[in-house]
Amino acid sequence: MKNAIYSLATALLVGAFATSCTENDDPIEVQTSTAIEISGNITSRTMRASEKYILKGSVFVKAGQVLTIEPGTVIFGDRATKGTLIIERGGRIEANGTAEKPIVFTSASPRNERDRGDWGGLVILGSANVNVPDPAIEGITPAVNYGGTNDADNSGTLNYVRVEYAGIELSVNNETNSITMGGVGSGTTITNCQTSFGGDDGFEWFGGSVNGRNLIAFGMWDDSFDIDFGFSGKLQFLLDVRGSSADQSGSNGIEADSNANDNATTLPTTAVISNYTSVGPRLTATQSINGNFQHCIDLRRRVAMSLGNSVMIGYPRGMRMNQQSVFDNYTAGTGVLVNNILVADLLPFAVGSGMTATATTVQTLWNATNTTITTNDFAANFAALGIDPTVNLGSILPEQYASNPNFAVTTGTLVSGAAFTNTRFATGFQAVTYRGAFGATDWTDGWAEFRPNAKNY
Repeated sequence: MKNAIYSLATALLVGAFATSCTENDDPIEVQTSTAIEISGNITSRTMRASEKYILKGSVFVKAGQVLTIEPGTVIFGDRATKGTLIIERGGRIEANGTAEKPIVFTSASPRNERDRGDWGGLVILGSANVNVPDPAIEGITPAVNYGGTNDADNSGTLNYVRVEYAGIELSVNNETNSITMGGVGSGTTITNCQTSFGGDDGFEWFGGSVNGRNLIAFGMWDDSFDIDFGFSGKLQFLLDVRGSSADQSGSNGIEADSNANDNATTLPTTAVISNYTSVGPRLTATQSINGNFQHCIDLRRRVAMSLGNSVMIGYPRGMRMNQQSVFDNYTAGTGVLVNNILVADLLPFAVGSGMTATATTVQTLWNATNTTITTNDFAANFAALGIDPTVNLGSILPEQYASNPNFAVTTGTLVSGAAFTNTRFATGFQAVTYRGAFGATDWTDGWAEFRPNAKNY
């Protein structure tokens, strides 16, 4: 392998990096006065907080290699070459930041000029079970496969990590997300991660069994949290805040699917999610919002995801069950919906075409163990729940949003009512008393950033 480091005498702005080439496909690093350029296949190495880095094109951490990133390190993604970091099956990323020194992946564009889809994002692939034979991860060329039979597979650590302005179309109808996980196993640690202003989904899990905690999807374009292909992990303390933008394909808070064709599978998506707070774009009943916004929860094709102790407010529609197979899974108890509060005044419940079940039967199923609020007095609803209405993004411009908003909940109906007695929630979760992602402590404080375009990296 050939590595070269060149020093440039002329100062360059971030995003205006030197062009590099090699005689073969080996990677090259180019040191400018502002960043070290990373491209190609990289071997085990450490990224230092004392340096800045820029990803050029698709950067691969191959099997047997480990990428270690120090707390406080900033890594830029190049727009022109669609910079993307891919951790392949058998490779590992150790990005263990701290609340005081989070690790930041962001756009290489200058301050106040960053935009969603500026770069490709972070892709992590593992060897855990998926319900599709040896699939290739979407958006990456040449094709890179993922999945296997080792649900305890370890792809590394993401802790106190922010991914901003990522998610880009790398080829026609093939997009990356801010953080994409394919077949990632439970030996992997995903905690305290924020995705902001992504060009597709915030977090997407294609199968696998990795667990997650303290995850933020802020101002996404498509879905905030997307789960597919038999994902079976446990997720707790999730925050979804939507702005005014939505994807033409239809944007949801949680979109859950099992496979692409509603075929029977021994590995349906059975993820278990607790303490989810979703703040959709609507703040008032008369507010005009993008017509591409869809549902708080969209359940599709044999999914049997369980959701508990959560609150959803501000999406135009509530929950949709798209196929009869989904409704049957919940009536049979394969999927569980308990102790949730849904605020949806326009269309609380919906079903897909050709189903025996109706919106009314779905509502009856939901209301047996959950609460529905259909009044459109948003001020009263936020106050009753105990959520500060200023955390809504859909009614203001991103630059008007607080850099460090307060999500703590100390009054209202959310401070109690959580339960973890159902077998789906009995293990692997912190048994808190409050519903939603927050109690009296705001765990985003100090490391998350809600106005990243103003940051001078």
